[in-house]
Amino acid sequence: MERGRVTMDRNADAPWSKFDPEVYVDNNYRTPLEVDLLIVRLMRDYFSRSFASGVPNSVRGVDVGAGANLYPALSMLPWCEKVLLLEYARPNVAYLERQVSSGSYDTAWDAFWEELRGAPAYGAIEPRARFGEVARVERGNLFDLDGHRRWDIGTMFFVADSMSECPEEFHRGVRCFMNALSEGAPFAAAFMKESVGYRVGEHDYPAYRVNEDRVRESLEPFTGELEIHDLHHMVRPGHEGILLALGRRNSEIATP
Repeated sequence: MERGRVTMDRNADAPWSKFDPEVYVDNNYRTPLEVDLLIVRLMRDYFSRSFASGVPNSVRGVDVGAGANLYPALSMLPWCEKVLLLEYARPNVAYLERQVSSGSYDTAWDAFWEELRGAPAYGAIEPRARFGEVARVERGNLFDLDGHRRWDIGTMFFVADSMSECPEEFHRGVRCFMNALSEGAPFAAAFMKESVGYRVGEHDYPAYRVNEDRVRESLEPFTGELEIHDLHHMVRPGHEGILLALGRRNSEIATP
C-alpha cells in the first residue's frame, strides 16, 4: 500500500467496463500454464469422485464470475443439464456470449479439454456441441446472489479475492457463492495467494491478500468436506502462488 494511503479499492471502484478479455486470454491461457493444467486435473478427478455413485437428474451448474476463462465451465460439462456463466463486466459478458453462440469456442481451450478428457466421463462427450447446448451467459453481480437460486455444482475462479481490497467484500463474496449451492453440491474455488493486485492491458484491478488460513476460515462454515491445495506456481509478479479449494456444500445458510 502506498505511504499515507488510508482508503481501499472496493469492487465498485474497479474499471470493469474497460476489462479486456482478449488480452487476459492471451496473457493467461493462450499458451497453457502448467499450474492451470494441474488445476484442471485436480478438478476433473474431484468432480469424477463426487459423481462416482451416479449423476442425479437435472444437475445445474454455475460458474460465478466466469470472466474470460472457460475451463471451470468445461469441468462441469459431463454432469450438467445446464451451466450458467455468471459475469458482471460487460466486455467479459460479450466474450462469453461469443464462445457460447458461435457454435465453436476458441481453440485456446482445447488444451484444457485434453486434460479433462483423461477421465472417462469427459472422454464420453463432444465438448463443443455439449457446451453450446448447456451453457448460457447471464450478466449479474456475485453480491446479488441471494440464496434463492441454488445450483448442484459450482465453480468460482479468482473472483472473491480479485475484485476488491476489502476483507468484508472478500468474505461476503465467498458467502454469496456458497449460499448459491445446494446441500451436497461439489465445488471448486481458486484464489491468488497474497496477491497485491493485477493489471490487464492498461488498467489495474484490486485484490485482497489471502493465504491458506484465510481461505479455509472463509469456506469451512459452509463445507461438509474441504481440501485446499497450495500450488506454488507464480504466474505473474505480485502474488505468491495459487490456492485451489475443492469441497462439498453442507446445509448451513449464512446471511450475506
